[in-house]
This record gives sequence, structure tokens and C-alpha cells, in this order.
Amino acid sequence: MDAAARLALILLLKLAAGVLADRLLGEPRRWHPLVGFGRLSTAIERRLWCANAGALPQQARGLLAWMLAVLPWVGLALWLRGLHPAAHWGVDIVLLWFALGARSLIEHGEAVAKPLAAGDLASARERVGWIVSRDTRTLDAEGVARAGTESVLENGNDAVFGALFWFILLGGPGALLFRLANTLDAMWGYRTPRYLHFGRAAARLDDALNWLPARLTALTYALLGNTANALVCWRSQAAQWDSPNAGPVMAAGAGALAVKLGGSAIYHGRVEERPPLGQGAAADVTSLRRALDLVRHGMLAWLGAVAGVALVLNLLALGVADA
Repeated sequence: MDAAARLALILLLKLAAGVLADRLLGEPRRWHPLVGFGRLSTAIERRLWCANAGALPQQARGLLAWMLAVLPWVGLALWLRGLHPAAHWGVDIVLLWFALGARSLIEHGEAVAKPLAAGDLASARERVGWIVSRDTRTLDAEGVARAGTESVLENGNDAVFGALFWFILLGGPGALLFRLANTLDAMWGYRTPRYLHFGRAAARLDDALNWLPARLTALTYALLGNTANALVCWRSQAAQWDSPNAGPVMAAGAGALAVKLGGSAIYHGRVEERPPLGQGAAADVTSLRRALDLVRHGMLAWLGAVAGVALVLNLLALGVADA
């Protein structure tokens, strides 16, 4: 077996093990590592944020904070990975399990879908409020379904496909880098007076790390759903969205589901008019569950693609050896 075939097979086995660990164990319910990471990041922020700093110094402080919060852990992962071949396997599988949030995403999506399907609007509003930042107290059934569907589509990239992409590219340390960067974007990547400059590095680095995974996620949604509709929506609607990465993901996802998303939403007491996404029927519990299916089937498709590459490389290696 040549080196490329061997590496592809090892990658496939590690991917399968990490995905299986997430499926069986989910995210840690006690002593979650991200809780400790969040506390550390908050402590770093308190030391480096300065109310009197100008725009550029504050941006530099934010970049330094990001580096202090993220890079030591990535370096530690690289060091542990190099200790022994068994450590290489163990570190990669554990870090992929840590970085993946597929089971959590699906559980949260189903927690919205079940009461919505049963007509329990109050419970559905409460549950969707756990996964979106908009005000959900006055949402009707369509609004709940729209919010839930949007969240599943967008977080399919953040919680699943982005982590898989960076794992495939750089192993466990790559998946860790992606997850920590995504977490800091969620903490600091806001356009509020406090974070407009300090959080700029976190937001831009997350955008950079997400750029290619987001487009692969959009392509995955398109191929697994209404492909023509998804591509039309991606091309015509993605650029209208504020986020350079959420736009393609959500536009293609909405098109793949042939559902209307976007539109007005209430954030912090203010109504925001967002660009339309997708085209087709209004959102309902079926569109929410179909969005969950896109994520599930997309994971299988990515694993299948890696398995196909591993198979071809190993067959080629066997053919060369026989020759």
C-alpha cells in the first residue's frame, strides 16, 4: 500500500470514529471544554480590552487576544499528536468528537419540530429561542419553522461541515482551530461599541476559516435537494445577506428545500428587514425536518466521498503492486 492510499484509509477510519463518537456520546453535558475556554477568553478580554484605545490599537489588542486564546491549544494538540502513533489516533478522534456538534444540532432541531408538529406553539417558541438570537415570543407557527430551519441550515456549516473540512485538511488540530475560532466569533464578533474593533480579528478570521467550507456546505445542500432551485437562489440571493458565508449556505439550503426563508425578524426589540432567501412554499415543520435531513445526509455524503477516494487510491495501489 503506498503512502497516499494508506493516509486516505487512516483519514476515513478517524472520520468514522469521530462521527460515531459524536453520534453515541454527543457533547459533554458536564465540564464541557468550551465552558473553560470561554472563561479563559473572557479573562484575556478583560486584560486586553481598553475603553480609551483607538480603532487600530483596539484591533491589535483583539488579534493578540485571539492568538493567546487559540494558538496555545492548537500547539498543544500538535505536540500531543506527535508523541506516539497511538496518540496521533487518539488526539485526532477526540478532537473531532469535540469539534463536531451534529448530534446536538439535530437534537435541538427535533426539540423544536416535535412541539410544532403537535400544535404546542408555546413550547416550540421556547425551544427555538434556545438556538436563535431573535425574539421568539410573538412568532407564529410559520415564524418558528422559519427560524428553526434557518438555524439548522446555517449551523450545519458551523457545527458539522466546517469541522469535517478542517479535519480532512489538517487533522484534529485543524478541527480544534475551527471550533475555537468559531466560538470566539460568537463571543466577540459583534458590531457593538465594545466589540466593533476589538472583535474585528475574531470575525475576520472566522470568515476566512469558513469561506471554503461554507461553499462546500452550500454545494452539498444543492446536490442533496432541489439542485436547480438551490443554484439559482445561491447565485441571486447569497450576496444580499450580511454574512459572506451564511449567505451562500442559507440561500442554497432554502433553494434546495424549495422554501421561503429570511424576511423580517425582531432582534433586541427592533424589527430587522432581512433579504429573502429561497423560493417556494412557506416554512413549516416539514421544511425544518427536511433541513435536518440535509445535514444528516450531507454527513453521509462527505464520509462516502472520503471512502470513495480511499477505495480508488487503494485499488490503484494494488494495481501498481500487481504490475
